[in-house]
Amino acid sequence: MSETGGEGVQDDSEPPPQAPPEPGGHPPETGEGGGATEAKRPRMSVEHQGSGGTGSCDYPPEQVLDPTPPGADSDGVIKSESTPTVTGEAVEGVWPQNGGEANALEEAIEEKEEVHDLAEGEVDQPHEVEDHETADSVGDKQSVGLDFEQNPQVLATAWTDYSHVPENYLKGCKWAPDGSCLLTNSADNVLRLFNLPPEIYSYNWDMIPEMSPVLRMAEGDTVYDYCWYPKMTSLDADTCFLASSSRDNPVHMWDAFYGEVRASFRPYNHLDELTAAHSLCFSPDGSQLYCGFDKMVRVFYTDRPGRDCEERPTTVKKQGQNGIISCFSFSPCQSVYACGSYSRCAGLYSCQDGTMLALLPTLHHGGITHMLFSPDGNYLYTGGRKDSEILCWDLREPGKVVFSMKRNVATNQRIYFDLDASGRYLLSGDTEGVVSVWDTHTAPPDGSEELLQPKLRFQGHWDCTNGLSIHPFMPLLATSSGQRQFPSPGDSDSDGDGPVMSAPVSRQDNALCVWWAGPLAAAQDQDKELAAAEAEGTGGLAS
Repeated sequence: MSETGGEGVQDDSEPPPQAPPEPGGHPPETGEGGGATEAKRPRMSVEHQGSGGTGSCDYPPEQVLDPTPPGADSDGVIKSESTPTVTGEAVEGVWPQNGGEANALEEAIEEKEEVHDLAEGEVDQPHEVEDHETADSVGDKQSVGLDFEQNPQVLATAWTDYSHVPENYLKGCKWAPDGSCLLTNSADNVLRLFNLPPEIYSYNWDMIPEMSPVLRMAEGDTVYDYCWYPKMTSLDADTCFLASSSRDNPVHMWDAFYGEVRASFRPYNHLDELTAAHSLCFSPDGSQLYCGFDKMVRVFYTDRPGRDCEERPTTVKKQGQNGIISCFSFSPCQSVYACGSYSRCAGLYSCQDGTMLALLPTLHHGGITHMLFSPDGNYLYTGGRKDSEILCWDLREPGKVVFSMKRNVATNQRIYFDLDASGRYLLSGDTEGVVSVWDTHTAPPDGSEELLQPKLRFQGHWDCTNGLSIHPFMPLLATSSGQRQFPSPGDSDSDGDGPVMSAPVSRQDNALCVWWAGPLAAAQDQDKELAAAEAEGTGGLAS
């Protein structure tokens, strides 16, 4: 089997099966996610940019790069023969039009930002920590209130918009860097953008309707990878963009406010043929876009769209990292990035010139599809396809595995995992829909225990939970589910003509879910305070 895209060869070449059965567990009465109008949303002032926008970012404020290339039109779209015309659909009426509601929502956001900034300030000052404070207590301050003593609670779902096309399973979900919205990828090659429901801020959880996308950005073929601009904040429209790569297409930079292509990056191979990137990742400062190819990394500058790029081979004279570069991760502390490949190995490289610093041993049973650095930069977590282990590597001793975590991965599909801001909790789904939570602080530091047992396991979906993303500063999780369903040989028919292919009898569940993973008592107390404030006429957060 050839290894081409991040989702395995079957996602690229297999024809779509017949219409799937109705997803279970999701009530059919809410169906607003279907039709989308062609009209664009009007441009709005800063206070109206983004429903539920937070303006919070995990990176220090710096000068924002202008991604619009010289000579581009008003929308920043590069017009060339090699760039296909790709448009997105904007759903009208999704941004807050009522000034009172917007102001109340901004007040709620500012209050949560103050709490988040205070927590960051406490963690970012290690010299002020008292001697009796342990590493666990410091991590708790930065763990955005996550509480896994009980199962997370579902707050909002979206599944109607994925039911219009047969076999339209999801392929992952990613929170925006400012936490204001969610981005999903699905089998119909459409990137969908969902705003975080404002009812979540005010704890009016009984009033949350089914989420519907505010933007749909359609690629021309199978989407290989997608990523947010790391300095994105919904209060600055110039920073609201993302990148995506699809088969036989250049890398597109999408405007996250209007669903249009701002610019494109066109990588060419040694035959001067346009080639598609299999993986994407912005540098931490957002100035560069790293793209993965077969034994090659190409680095584009975000403010210089086109074909000019820096080429960094991962294999020189048959030495180095072979295979297609399938994923990236940047160290938060050093100028180092890691590359995973379908050759089942990972390499560490210098950000300055791409020099290989270390090549980790080949211990995975399948091609590496996802990797993450710990917040302190000392550990690297890697996971592969058709591989049941997530490995934790100690980068202070390259090649040493501290511990592994077991999950059920029986597919070529990319199964994402995520770390919370403190690096304490690692979460991952599996092909059975189960979400596992590991407390990495309970692992022996000397690596004496090879297998780390999960702290909590719960049923996230009835089908493969392939996407998992932790909110940047709130105790929220996002999960996505679904996988390609194949017909299975059935019993012989009555005429004796041989076996027939029967439709799969499966628990198909193509959906996006948002979960509350914080202490339930805190939410109940906040709800009581809001009710008391409304009763006294002092006002409260807008629902």
